[in-house]
Amino acid sequence: MAPRWGLDILNGAARVRTQGQNDGAGDFDFLMGTWRVHNRRIKERLKGCTEWVPFEATAEEHPLPGGLGNQETYRSDFWPGFVGLALRVYNPATKQWSITWVDNRNHTIDPPVLGSFSGDVGVFETNDTFEGRAIRVRFTWTRLGQDTARWEQAFSPDEGQSWETNWVMEFTRVKA
Repeated sequence: MAPRWGLDILNGAARVRTQGQNDGAGDFDFLMGTWRVHNRRIKERLKGCTEWVPFEATAEEHPLPGGLGNQETYRSDFWPGFVGLALRVYNPATKQWSITWVDNRNHTIDPPVLGSFSGDVGVFETNDTFEGRAIRVRFTWTRLGQDTARWEQAFSPDEGQSWETNWVMEFTRVKA
């Protein structure tokens, strides 16, 4: 059977794809728009701490030109004046996403986490350092429906043998 062609339109950026095509390039399409974000962070990471600190934020998600990927602008008054930017770029050759982060607290670009989605769950990992020691970092994105999503960050101090989830964000779409 010949594929049916469709046109996806996201915030004015259009791209053509075949119906049922799942090469990964549209994995973050569900995230486009404006979100309220309920955050919970572990007070002290990798120290056995069980105290979670809640706070609120907003996120605006927009596609990049030419189908390159998308960007997120994240704002929270948890840190006064805080603004962060996530850049998600899809590589069709490897079928993987590269996600980088920069914010106005640290003024550096974090090492990219790499990965892909399987169904409604995307897992992205990289090596990094935390407080002077080598760690493995994992981001997990979960599509929970059209208007809800979850992001989790976990650190592993032992090359992925064990993980501590230290930040959870619950996304709720802001209706226009």
